[in-house]
Amino acid sequence: MQDLERVLKALANKRRLAILKFLGNRKRASVGDIAGQIKLSFRATSQHLTILKSVGIIEREQEGLVVWHMLHAPKHPLVAKVLELS
Repeated sequence: MQDLERVLKALANKRRLAILKFLGNRKRASVGDIAGQIKLSFRATSQHLTILKSVGIIEREQEGLVVWHMLHAPKHPLVAKVLELS
């Protein structure tokens, strides 16, 4: 039950929901790509991504100097439902 609570808290933010929607339409994206899309600073976007990663909603992959972010596969059932509704 505690894991469910953590995921729900991570999803209860409009910026993080915008990040999920953006990543749901792409294979992967950098922090800069995401920040530009949701019109938020690089630093604030990075903090939101850290929260999403901490609950297992997204994954990170480093390629040279670029850190790519993508939805965790398989998607958490709550994330799948949120993407379905948005």
